[in-house]
Amino acid sequence: MPLAHLSDHRKGLLLTAIGGLALSMDIPLVRLADGDIWSILTARSAATVLAALVILIAMRLFSGKWPMLIPGRPGVVAGLLYGISSLTFVLAVFNTATANVVFIVAFNPMFGALLSWLFLKERPKPATLIAMLFMIFGVGLIVNDGLSSGHVFGDAMALLSALILAAAITVGRASRREMGFVPLLAAILPAALGLTQILPSGLSITHPGWILFNGAILMPVAFWCLATGPRYLSAPEVGMFYLLETVLAPIWVWMIFAETPATMTLIGGAILVAAIAAHSVWMAKGKSAQSA
Repeated sequence: MPLAHLSDHRKGLLLTAIGGLALSMDIPLVRLADGDIWSILTARSAATVLAALVILIAMRLFSGKWPMLIPGRPGVVAGLLYGISSLTFVLAVFNTATANVVFIVAFNPMFGALLSWLFLKERPKPATLIAMLFMIFGVGLIVNDGLSSGHVFGDAMALLSALILAAAITVGRASRREMGFVPLLAAILPAALGLTQILPSGLSITHPGWILFNGAILMPVAFWCLATGPRYLSAPEVGMFYLLETVLAPIWVWMIFAETPATMTLIGGAILVAAIAAHSVWMAKGKSAQSA
């Protein structure tokens, strides 16, 4: 079914589902590339920017006009947030276990609910608040385990990444503007930062093909879909689709690298996944009841 014939809500669900699935391959591809943190950040971000430019030029040639790039002040603010989140995410990947990163970043929808409540006056329903309490408990278990295993910095970066991503989604939701290209072009910020760190020695990546594929194809798809989703869905709903990365990324890493998460991470992650899944089912039933 063509996207144009779908309802706005279904468009949002389809876009964010595709984005979440693409995002789930981010960490495995970063790990497969096997490079130092600044080289990975530079290559991943630069590839995303180049892919965005190619897409923009193609759209200009076929349509005869430039698409909306940065929609005013909200676009600038969202772009800064997306750029910073790329840095904190890569820092988290290099400083804690994969499962810790994805489970903590899964707190994103709850940050989204809080920010929407504070700034958009979208008061969370009681079920959202209950889910939030369980998620705080789950994240607490993971972070507490990180304190004892020496992963506190990586866990903190993952939590900060979740907060910044939620803020970017909330800005997009508030503006109701086209934000699809904002996170793609915002990758120029971490690319420039990484470049200052690797000069004059240059890139140090064992398998650059993986990170180029990640930055040039998967990340543009993920970022564009997840940045466009808030036009049709609430910030908490968009954040829910990060659950796909939460569930799938540790599976990909386990299959590729045989990396088994710590017991406390699995317990905390199970609480997070159960809380988000239960909340998503509740929201879906609520939508069905309203449309009936």
